[in-house]
Amino acid sequence: MKLFSGEMFKGFQHNAIARDLVTKRTLRNGKSLQFIYTGHTKAEFHTPGNSILGNSDGAPPVAEKTITVDDLLISSAFVYELDETLAHYELRGEISKKIGYALAQKYDRLIFRSIARGARAASPVSATNFVEPGGTQVRIGTAAQASDAVNADAIVNAFYDAAAALDEKGVSGDGRVAVLNPRQYYALIKGVDGSGIGQYLVNRDSQGDAIQSGKGVYEIAGIKIYKSMNVPFFGEYGTKLGGAASATNPALPAGSNLGSFVQQSLEDARNSVAGINNEYGNQGNFSKSCGLIFQKEGAGVVEAIGPQVQITSGDVSVIYQGDVILGRLAMGADYLNPAACVELFAGAATGDGAF
Repeated sequence: MKLFSGEMFKGFQHNAIARDLVTKRTLRNGKSLQFIYTGHTKAEFHTPGNSILGNSDGAPPVAEKTITVDDLLISSAFVYELDETLAHYELRGEISKKIGYALAQKYDRLIFRSIARGARAASPVSATNFVEPGGTQVRIGTAAQASDAVNADAIVNAFYDAAAALDEKGVSGDGRVAVLNPRQYYALIKGVDGSGIGQYLVNRDSQGDAIQSGKGVYEIAGIKIYKSMNVPFFGEYGTKLGGAASATNPALPAGSNLGSFVQQSLEDARNSVAGINNEYGNQGNFSKSCGLIFQKEGAGVVEAIGPQVQITSGDVSVIYQGDVILGRLAMGADYLNPAACVELFAGAATGDGAF
């Protein structure tokens, strides 16, 4: 049991990058958790003899955000005992890892969709004369073609625009990260041989495999860069290959032998779908989206049950001549501070609308 739990958790940890990039809280004895916002206040000169009774405008204003845990998220597989006996390899550990991968994939996808939603939202703090800044959408390039999304120079310019917007909105410089798809990431670093835009992005303190790992080795404008196949990209996850160039299709080279899991379309994850208690939108809400830049306060995730493994045994194993390996977790995600969320888009003058 410990071995399979370790394999599942290792698979989850190695594939879930969003978990450590946002604000995470563990929930006990409840279904939702409240996060408090406080807005700006102001400093005033004191008049001798006047009592001090707090700011006359009631500042700083306070607002509340509630994140609810979605229904139990599971991934499972049945392992037939005879298959194990006849196999020339260790089967259960491999299956446990794949269960961890599946949970990590869903975990990241929901968080990234929440950040994109936050980038389009106004701040919950909206008191008169004390309205806090909301999210930001930054266009990559200037042409009406989605192909700008993989243009290295255009991406770098968008990073600097995003960094300036975060600075202007008072977002901390600590914990700023970006998540791009692999083709965008490699477009940025392909000049590491000393030519091209990549020569300016190499972290010379990192050597060997770390340079190509996609685990935040590079920074632009103080923003650490990650790559993921779970980030929304023109209505698909991670990539959009083939087809004619258009405002919503970058016309990347069509791949071959892609199987069933490359270029998956975004599923319907609105809060009207059974099991979902937060709003994650549907495919139509991400038709122009092609990358995220955010700070740790931009989104929050609430966990009621962390990644766990359960395995049947005893009489159940005898009756079915095998065991069910189950991975599970209970979590919910949403944006917190919209000002800390930036969505990159391409192919149009304006990005996708709020949802």
